[in-house]
Amino acid sequence: MRIDHIALYCIDLEEMRHFFVKHFGCTSNARYENPKTGLHTYILTFPDGGARLEIMARPEMTEPLTEVFRAGFIHFSIALGSKEAVNTKTEELKSAGYECMSGPRTTGDGYYESCMAGPEGILIEITI
Repeated sequence: MRIDHIALYCIDLEEMRHFFVKHFGCTSNARYENPKTGLHTYILTFPDGGARLEIMARPEMTEPLTEVFRAGFIHFSIALGSKEAVNTKTEELKSAGYECMSGPRTTGDGYYESCMAGPEGILIEITI
């Protein structure tokens, strides 16, 4: 058993797509549009070909939740393979204007990671 994909609603579909293509090397399918529902989506595939990310938008979307501590989906983690890669990606994202929420650091349970706030405040852990 494996995770096939995770879906994420967003306000600015093109900005979200650009973020993952530019900073994480994702490839994207062609934009899907459902004229009946107004749903627009992209499926993003990470370089390792594993689980994919579906980003979706609808005209009636509201602003994202801004509380860091809330019930429900809170973040996802992208493994880069080394401490150096975590450090480099963290600096790249900070230089691009994204907020570093924590790290890079070794957590109490032994993970080396940073946590970044991407477009629309989505939280992404960057780890080994």
